[in-house]
Amino acid sequence: MEIITTTVLWAITATCLVAAPGLPIAYLLARHQFPGHRILSTLLSLPMVLPPTAVGFLLLQLLADRGLLGREQLGIDLDILYTWKAVVLACSVMAAPLVIRTARVSFEEVDPELEQMARTLGYSRLKSFIRVTLPLAWKGLLAAVLLGFTRSLGEFGATVMIAGNIPGKTQTLASAIYSAQQSGKDERALLLVAVALLVGFVAIFLTEICLRPNTKSKGLTR
Repeated sequence: MEIITTTVLWAITATCLVAAPGLPIAYLLARHQFPGHRILSTLLSLPMVLPPTAVGFLLLQLLADRGLLGREQLGIDLDILYTWKAVVLACSVMAAPLVIRTARVSFEEVDPELEQMARTLGYSRLKSFIRVTLPLAWKGLLAAVLLGFTRSLGEFGATVMIAGNIPGKTQTLASAIYSAQQSGKDERALLLVAVALLVGFVAIFLTEICLRPNTKSKGLTR
């Protein structure tokens, strides 16, 4: 079904957009203290506790014609609202807290002494990150990405606010379930729910595997 394909594609795009800056930010928060550390961490987590419709409303205000990123302020029309780009944007914003917080915990679980030991052996900061930190944290990072994908896949409130629910254009799996239920098409709604359950189960199951205690790091510390 086209709607499933497009929803998965948008969720993958949103997850990639979040992971690219999100993983370095998570490492920064895990390894460094700086002025505004807690404020930045709090701001990045806000979408996780705000109602999705509130996040969508704020994005709508930001991208409206007179918003900070609107046509009148920038002098150009970014053509985001009520397009597939708005779906990806809403999914990215709502998935970001899960990706960053999970990745941050994964980095924090890697003993900093191992990185320092690598530095004393002549490794550069980048090389110690690639050769020591990533191999120990990769399962947690993969779990972060999977959680971000799952969150994007099920996003509804913020998406409807800035992308609408336009069949064939911005309709997602979540909004299609809503539309089917509202129009009395319960069989279609149940079919879409079954697909969502299947994809969600697989993603969470893989996340559970990735988040098992990492015995490898303990072994290296001996």
